[in-house]
Amino acid sequence: MLIGLLFFAFMPFTYLLVKDYNLLIIIRFLHGLATAIYGPVSMAVIADMAGTKKGEMLSWFSSVTIIGNLLGAPLGGLILHSSVGAAAPSIAEFHHAYLASGVAGVLSLGLALSILRGDKKTGSGIRIRAASLKFISGIKEVLSDKRVAITAAMEGLQNMTMGALEAFLPIYAVTVAGLNEFQAGILWGVQVVTTILSKPVMGKTSDRYGRKALITTGLVVCALSFGLIPVFKEFYSLMIISAAFGFGEALATSSGAAFVADLCKEKHFGTAMGTFGTIFDIGHASGPILAGFLIVRYDYLYSFGAMAVTLLLVAPVFILMVKEK
Repeated sequence: MLIGLLFFAFMPFTYLLVKDYNLLIIIRFLHGLATAIYGPVSMAVIADMAGTKKGEMLSWFSSVTIIGNLLGAPLGGLILHSSVGAAAPSIAEFHHAYLASGVAGVLSLGLALSILRGDKKTGSGIRIRAASLKFISGIKEVLSDKRVAITAAMEGLQNMTMGALEAFLPIYAVTVAGLNEFQAGILWGVQVVTTILSKPVMGKTSDRYGRKALITTGLVVCALSFGLIPVFKEFYSLMIISAAFGFGEALATSSGAAFVADLCKEKHFGTAMGTFGTIFDIGHASGPILAGFLIVRYDYLYSFGAMAVTLLLVAPVFILMVKEK
């Protein structure tokens, strides 16, 4: 956790060195390691402590993370706007936003150091080698468990539609539906806010009544709402569909990570969360790429429809192949 927080604290300052695209790509890759390191470990810690409330606690963690991401964009925009006004910002003006991000990261690191000061330290090289062997055995166990693999793959496909929606819903709203930029932002905001508010409730529900039904329902709701987006052009219709997708995402993701934690032995929570998170992130990253590839060659209706059908085809596999005790 501390290594990940170190990346969060100090990587924003490296953006001050950016002069060309190639250096930006390298820094973005290294900065992405912070999420790859911190995310799975923090989820594993929550799963360790949550007991029978894994769905609720992991959902709260996810909602708080989304809120942070949601606040970051307007705060960065406010910093840029206050620096340059209505003019287009230059590289120098972006430095103010990255400095603010770095300060926030340093504050987070300081808070973590005060909280984790009493945590046990790893001792000898023997312990490190033992931990490495456990890590390797944990990876084998996770990947050999078809229930975990199918659940992670299903969540990855669901997140693929999420990535595509984030990238192309605003573009569709402005260029095809004829809405203005503010209305396009409202559509995205409605979806995110619905997810934030629904996740903890759905996570608590999954703890009490089971996770498989919620995951399956969320998968179907996401697929149907995603496929319906290109059918409509009216603002309020698109807003309802966006809210439905946000609710479906809350249903699926609030139970997915907790379900993986349920299926794995406690000593391999970290490996399980890491494997789950990797597949989840691959889906999110591939969504805009796949959607862009399809939209360039066809149109929104065919592209979104094809991805929605793919998501629907996963539901029967998940229902039949993954058993919940």
